[in-house]
Amino acid sequence: MAANSSLTARGETFFLNLRFMLIVTVFAGNAIEPLIQSLSGMHSLYLWIFSFHMPLFVLVTGYFAGKSLTGAAGRKMLLQIGLQYLIFQTLYSVLDVSIFHVRNIHHSFFAPYLLLWFLASHACWRLLMIGMGRWSRAAQIIFSVSAGIAVGYLQLDGIWFSISRTFVYLPFFVIGYHFSFEAFVRIYNKYVKIAAAAASVLLLLLLGMLGSELPLGWLYGSMTYMQLDAPEWYAGVYRLGMYGLQLAASLAFLGWVPHRLSRMTDWGRRTLYVFLLHGFVVRLAAVSGIYAYLGNAAGAALVLLCAVACTVLLAQPAVKRLLHPLVEPSVDWMISLQRAALRRSL
Repeated sequence: MAANSSLTARGETFFLNLRFMLIVTVFAGNAIEPLIQSLSGMHSLYLWIFSFHMPLFVLVTGYFAGKSLTGAAGRKMLLQIGLQYLIFQTLYSVLDVSIFHVRNIHHSFFAPYLLLWFLASHACWRLLMIGMGRWSRAAQIIFSVSAGIAVGYLQLDGIWFSISRTFVYLPFFVIGYHFSFEAFVRIYNKYVKIAAAAASVLLLLLLGMLGSELPLGWLYGSMTYMQLDAPEWYAGVYRLGMYGLQLAASLAFLGWVPHRLSRMTDWGRRTLYVFLLHGFVVRLAAVSGIYAYLGNAAGAALVLLCAVACTVLLAQPAVKRLLHPLVEPSVDWMISLQRAALRRSL
């Protein structure tokens, strides 16, 4: 029993460390996007980040969802995700119109705003996982991969209801939900971790040399095959190949993740704050015009340093104390209303 408890604690530490490292890559990837057309090094880094950061983020989300998928905790989580979505969809849309003046973007509750697709898809992943609850693990994986490939054939814009990303990334949520840390630590011994980390660096170098041939849209997961200019009947094979790349890139990146309890572990507990708030920082930087002075190697390095520093800053306990009602709004009042309505109906 003590050994199992220790393994569970080690698994949570590992995934919290991973979660923080991933939110750094999310912030960095969004921060360097304005530079990828002018700096080949940033383009390579951007491709490398997008080859693993969202698949792994979804996997981590699936791993932690195992604790609160069903029952009262599951219902409360779904309500909170819905309320977070309404709050931040409104905030980002209002600021886009009033301050940022961003053009060519849908402002609709049915079209999640940029990074907010993750909230919409998270709610759907949970519901789909509940629906697949009685299936075998193999059946869940087969269905999720098949759905991820099939959704690309829809003749619509994939951003609506976040339908494309919901199904494209569903396999990683399923894998995370069933992830066995015990099996992982048996496989990823010291030498395997070193080899995996080396493979991750090699992938970065390969993307630097060959990445210009890889359309970014395939890594975003937000577009149907029609939008990707791949209307052929065999376009699903490309998606399957992309799954192979993302799985390999994700396994390689895991070689970098430490198992030790550290300050990073504590920061990993508050990545939701970084995720929901960093868009304001990135948008503000973009409209300020500062990127006009950062189109060189020194400027790119400064952008990356600022992204890491801002990630650490937004993960501080003080930010949570100050913005907790906004980022993690209470849904107890909604549950009370539901109970009252149920009592009246009986």
